[in-house]
Amino acid sequence: MPRKMPTMLSIIVFIVLFSSMAPTMSQGFAPDLSPPMSHAVAIDFSPLVKIYVNGTIERLIGKSSVPPSLDPKTGVQSKDVAISRRRGISARLYLPNSVTNSTTNSTQSKLPLLVYFHGGGFCVEHASSPTYHNYLNSLVTAANVVAVSVDYRLAPEHPLPIAYQDSWAALNWVSSHFGGGNRSEEWLSRYADPQRVFFSGDSAGANIAHQMAMKLGSDRLNGFKLNGIVLVHPFFWGSQPVGAEATLPVVVSLYMTALWRFVNPTSFGPDDPLFNPTMDPKLRELGCGKVLVFVAGKDALKDRGLYYGDVLKKSGWKGVVEVIESKGESHVFHLFSPPNKNSAAMLEKIVSFLHQS
Repeated sequence: MPRKMPTMLSIIVFIVLFSSMAPTMSQGFAPDLSPPMSHAVAIDFSPLVKIYVNGTIERLIGKSSVPPSLDPKTGVQSKDVAISRRRGISARLYLPNSVTNSTTNSTQSKLPLLVYFHGGGFCVEHASSPTYHNYLNSLVTAANVVAVSVDYRLAPEHPLPIAYQDSWAALNWVSSHFGGGNRSEEWLSRYADPQRVFFSGDSAGANIAHQMAMKLGSDRLNGFKLNGIVLVHPFFWGSQPVGAEATLPVVVSLYMTALWRFVNPTSFGPDDPLFNPTMDPKLRELGCGKVLVFVAGKDALKDRGLYYGDVLKKSGWKGVVEVIESKGESHVFHLFSPPNKNSAAMLEKIVSFLHQS
């Protein structure tokens, strides 16, 4: 099911209590995880997270996990790798059936590499969740790519910018297999083409994909070339409404701003370039040549995605951006709704994008 918006009461509770808890959040939570959880709720950010007065953190969605496997439906093989055991950064790798099929393995040419960042508001979900495992299986087999699904640490225990730092560490690890002499992961060094690398993500993951492309524009990584990024319903916002945002209920803007402050308590607000990339004076330095953005017709984030595309075009950036709207659809519908013509069209477009020269 699509995720529901928090109630007005939840947001009011959050805003009232946020100021008193922000100093603690900026240092990271040290939660009491012992039962019971029948204490008073300090922050109710349903349907994502609840924080109790005793510090207990209860995630309401995205808690399930599935092991890596040889997917019987697609023939995609997956496995988990540790990138930094000390910092708790890992990834799930995927190989398409064109590689796992032994009859073609000996003549297999190198494939595009997709680095994927999952969504979940920076505070829920993970790379091994059934939602993302199933989606990556479908995407990898359709696009015939090698994929790395990054498992970054989550807020509020690990507030931003930790998710960005973890994601950059994952990219350094990937890069090391091509330019740094690291051959520890055969799936990358043997099967992935370092000249055809793409980033993608949905919602908060799309935010990360954009920020990683921005960092690559200034801090180059040896070993691979970022060709493009795919941003699906990116989690961007700002203090001033754009497009039809002014017609949305006031609770929507409260929600967006409150969630951002929840996951990034040291941010100066919704015009932080990490949240509102159109305010980034270095936007023209985006480190890739093409961008594909998807927005959903019923998503409160739709106009922000459209605006991002417009500003990027006018920024002086030398690349090509395309924004596609899925009419009548909700936020991340392709992950939670039964497959339909819009999700099929999205997948077809992404596959084409990953194979364009």
